[in-house]
Amino acid sequence: MADGEAQTSASSGRKRGGWITFPFITGALAGLTLCSGGWIGNLIVYLIQEFNVKSVDAAQISNMIYGCTSFFPVIGAIIADSFLGSFSVISNFSSISLLGMVLLVLTATVDCLKPQPCEIGSTSSCTSSPSKFQFLVLYGGIILAAIGLGGTRFTMATMGANQFEKATDRGIFFNWFFFSLYVSAVVSLTVIVYIEDNVSWGLGFGISLAANFIGLAIFLLGNWFYHHDKPQGSPFMDMARVVVAAIRKRKVVFSSETKDYYQEGSETMTVEATTPTDTFRFLNTASVKVEGDIKPDGSNAKPWRLCSVQQVENLKILIRIFPLWSSSIFLATPIAIQTSFVVLQILTMDRHIGPHFKIPAGSILVLVLFSTSVSITLVDRLLCPMWQKLTHRSLTPLQRIGVGHVLNVLSMAVSAFVESERLRVAHSHNVQALSGSNKVPMLAAWWLFPQLVLVGIGEAFHFPGQVALYYQEFPLPLKNTATSMISLIIGIAFYLGAALIDLVRGVSSWLPDDINNGRLDNLYWALVVVGVFNFGYYLVCSSLYKYQNVENMVEVDNTSDK
Repeated sequence: MADGEAQTSASSGRKRGGWITFPFITGALAGLTLCSGGWIGNLIVYLIQEFNVKSVDAAQISNMIYGCTSFFPVIGAIIADSFLGSFSVISNFSSISLLGMVLLVLTATVDCLKPQPCEIGSTSSCTSSPSKFQFLVLYGGIILAAIGLGGTRFTMATMGANQFEKATDRGIFFNWFFFSLYVSAVVSLTVIVYIEDNVSWGLGFGISLAANFIGLAIFLLGNWFYHHDKPQGSPFMDMARVVVAAIRKRKVVFSSETKDYYQEGSETMTVEATTPTDTFRFLNTASVKVEGDIKPDGSNAKPWRLCSVQQVENLKILIRIFPLWSSSIFLATPIAIQTSFVVLQILTMDRHIGPHFKIPAGSILVLVLFSTSVSITLVDRLLCPMWQKLTHRSLTPLQRIGVGHVLNVLSMAVSAFVESERLRVAHSHNVQALSGSNKVPMLAAWWLFPQLVLVGIGEAFHFPGQVALYYQEFPLPLKNTATSMISLIIGIAFYLGAALIDLVRGVSSWLPDDINNGRLDNLYWALVVVGVFNFGYYLVCSSLYKYQNVENMVEVDNTSDK
């Protein structure tokens, strides 16, 4: 193993971490991703076909579940950073996911846990609604599986990155982490979803359950090789102390002398801090020493009245990066909305490839994952080296995110054009969605391919770019939280998308239950307008932002040259 790749365990004297842990972490990731893709990727179809849920309502439920799976990584990250550490969080949440999958398998295999199916071709509302107990078991399984998925995915990214000391190694790991994530999702959204649609839901969910178990087992087997970072208490408590101390000392006079500020030696210090920076100067009083703040031995006597310079600067880092982070919310919201409605669109289109094979509706999203996987490889191996040769500079995380913004707007514009054509054909043939004659004639499912490919290429730029940016810039005690920030964005995007859909349904006739009678294209055009304004906001934020960890930035960027 190369020097610097692994970290020495003080108790055993041997090296832990480094690339030897890579197969265990990515193997566990693959198993858990196969599991999650097998149920969440086909959830809308399962709700419609097996539980008689209306189409747009099923899309809204899917949005809420996607939001849940994206919010829980933040909770998992906080628990990992503050109390249990990454290993315990991943193993415990994986077990929760396993329990949820058991319940979902039961809903698919035990007849008394699902309602009688509606008649195929019925255009009226189905009266065979699930009972309260059936909904309880269904939603219990979905929620447990969602919590388990959310608590592991990005915490696993941080644990993997923590196995390496060099920023170059971490950058390479992040690229391959996302590659493994997307390839596993491609397999689940094709093979497992196909089995669910054409063989049985019980077998498909059973395979997902087995994948969850195998992934958890692989992760636990690697425990002997992992470098375990010890949690150091809640960093969010430190931030609260800074705010409280600054308010309580708001009348204290600022000083330019280093000796007047409290310095606390700590392994969590990320930069050499002597006096606070001038930005957000009102927070600096939190680190000014006054009489009674320091004990005779030099330690802090009043942690809610005195904070170290490093604690103050850590809070400032988060405040500086917040505008950039917020600009990514409306980058992800159109993707969240498109994810749900593209499944409803393809259910009305001709999904046949040849005379015998029909594309499962839930598998359409595999195009996003496939194009992202291919694009990540091309960006890492071709585009970044070419950019380096042409400009003599590496592609920065902010530049990658910017490219993602542009491609996302283009995808929504293509989506609007395609939906306009789909509606034109549907109206000319008087087609009713999800009825006995629900297919739009002469309009094949491949019309949806370009918009999804564009989304996938965009994700290859902005998702790794955001993870690298947050991991690089966040304070050391918040590394788990850093990698989960992208997940928080996705969670907010899905909930915001659900709220926007409800708003549109309330004030317009664009989104009826039968999308062939609506104007989904108008919604896509609205997202284009929002995306353009949001890109302008991002350009302003990125132009004003200055990297805090310049050396790490250079090292991370140089991974594209290797």
